Amino acid sequence: MNRYEQRRGKLRKILRSSGVDNLLVTDFTNVTYLTGFTGDDSYLIITPADVVILTDGRYTEQLSRECPDLDVEVRMTGTTLSELTQEMVGRLKIRRLGLESDSATLGFYQRLQETLGGVELIGTSGLVLQLREIKDSEELREIRQAVEIAQRAFIAVRAQLRPELTEKAIADELDHQIRLFGGEGCSFPAIVGVGPNGALPHYRAGNARIAESPFVLIDWGARGGQYVSDLTRVLVTGKIPPKLERLYGVVLSAQKQAIEAIRPGARMQDVDAAARGVIQRAGYGKQFSHSLGHGIGMAVHESPRLAVKQDRPLKAGMVVTVEPGIYLSGWGGIRIEDDVLVTRSGHEVLSTIPKEFADCVVV
Repeated sequence: MNRYEQRRGKLRKILRSSGVDNLLVTDFTNVTYLTGFTGDDSYLIITPADVVILTDGRYTEQLSRECPDLDVEVRMTGTTLSELTQEMVGRLKIRRLGLESDSATLGFYQRLQETLGGVELIGTSGLVLQLREIKDSEELREIRQAVEIAQRAFIAVRAQLRPELTEKAIADELDHQIRLFGGEGCSFPAIVGVGPNGALPHYRAGNARIAESPFVLIDWGARGGQYVSDLTRVLVTGKIPPKLERLYGVVLSAQKQAIEAIRPGARMQDVDAAARGVIQRAGYGKQFSHSLGHGIGMAVHESPRLAVKQDRPLKAGMVVTVEPGIYLSGWGGIRIEDDVLVTRSGHEVLSTIPKEFADCVVV
């Protein structure tokens, strides 16, 4: 039994326990996770006895190579994927069908409801995502690869930093270096924020130049195969402002406290609180404006979440980011982010780029 058959077997158990034997998977990433098919614009129907991919003619050859053991139904020209879905639900004699509520649109649901007389449609949420939370050895290998590629790209770009470089030039060079080192590019558009721009957690790299501030925040990641990494460092590129060194120390202490709290059974909200408490005690609680971290895997942001009100335990095999930050409007932002694996006995920090303040000073 291959890894995809094992995943579908686990999903069937989840479906039975939730009272939904049949599921229509419309999230393309979930389709890939369950089958190994790397295309898009395709759905998957899972029943107790059947697994059928619904696709179009562009992917016939690709599916024969990537998923030779699966039944494939190809929609004809002029037929929509919705219509093919309706046909297959009837052919498989499905009477209760689960839909991925986080993926299927309201319009799609309404079309199915109108055409599938006698079929009960049941909204589901997170059934495949809960499987994706726990990474197997092959997934961990790919995540480690994505981390290593991202780190090598960052080291190469750091060595090229010059006062006249713009944020966008740095972001573009990161993507270029990631590809040179064997990745498929950045796992998301790199965030490069010079000085005050670093106060925007999801800033898009613009035309500000390194010379305009003594520090720059860089948040980037690589896609290696189907899996990603997500890292953040702050680099000091000019005369060291005392405020920067002091606040950096607060954020680094918060991150270290949180990482030390990571182990199987630890509640996600408690890990968040470990970091948040350090920042609050330093007087910057309101300036830490987001959750501590999130899962990574096939997507940059996926379950689980290290956040307030997340009263769930961590489990071995989860990979999460730990990224506390302090953001001061008009001054700048400090965020330090690493990718951390929950192990059977505790945790392993997968990223190894040095992060003590002295390590961040670009000579």
